[in-house]
Amino acid sequence: MIRKLALKSVDSSGGSLVVVPDFVRRIDEVESFVKTKMTMMQVHVDAVDKKIESEVNHRFEKLDSKSEMLEKKLGELGAVEFLSKEDLEKIFGDLMNVKGADNGDMKVSLDDIIMTTRDMLLKESQRLGRVDYALSSNGAMVVRHSESFIIGKVRRWFRKISLTTVYKDSENMLQPSFGEPDQCFPLKGDSGFVQIRLRTTIIPESITLEHVDKAVAYDRSSAPKNCWVYGWHRGYNIDIAIETGKIFLLAEFSYDLEKSNAQTFNVLDSVGSGLVDTVRLDFTSNHGSPSHTCIYCLQVHGHEPTSISMLAT
Repeated sequence: MIRKLALKSVDSSGGSLVVVPDFVRRIDEVESFVKTKMTMMQVHVDAVDKKIESEVNHRFEKLDSKSEMLEKKLGELGAVEFLSKEDLEKIFGDLMNVKGADNGDMKVSLDDIIMTTRDMLLKESQRLGRVDYALSSNGAMVVRHSESFIIGKVRRWFRKISLTTVYKDSENMLQPSFGEPDQCFPLKGDSGFVQIRLRTTIIPESITLEHVDKAVAYDRSSAPKNCWVYGWHRGYNIDIAIETGKIFLLAEFSYDLEKSNAQTFNVLDSVGSGLVDTVRLDFTSNHGSPSHTCIYCLQVHGHEPTSISMLAT
């Protein structure tokens, strides 16, 4: 094209056509250069088009994924059984009665509502037959545990009950957490144990392990995973060695993060009517945290023996 324009310019001037070889060569070089650049530009344009198309598809895939997650969360929210208006009115009425009876203070705080709701849920669970014999407020206690996870000397996890290795805040494991964050006791590493003295001798029926609810926590890697629960009867001799008594493997299970935050596991049939007043939870792994494992609440369900002869065996 450049050659044609140059030759046409010469013709239109009325002069003679003189073709200089060097001039033609330079024109050829320019044409070749332009063609090369146009080809390179086309390659770059195609590459940009493909990149834009890939990025747009990736964005749509992420949007579809988030939409599916949102639908799942909405479904879970729809399945939640919220307190009825009657339940809320009863809670508020009870609080007003208590406040008025105490000191005439009619103000109700959020903490008051939470505590009252906790008591209601606890009484309801006991009414339905799931009595927790590992509940600290009923007399159960942590008698031993593996090394706790301590963050600084000023943290509350640093306090001990006595000169033993049992920390005061280990009692958190023996109180219903209701899936709330930080209502737990942390143990160092991804394996460990907790030993609990029940409030009385029972025939165990099931074990419940709680962790923080997935609706309020983005990281639940500290949840225990593979667990074993053992039980035995120590009686009044608190110094008796574990090896001297009959030990029952009460349950063996894996805590599943995709299920409810409070998961109940039946006691093995091999336990039969065996009596226990002490249980021990052993876990050999968690869901990914290398530093610590959090035990939110361990509950032990069962019934008390009906005859004195059973206690004597």
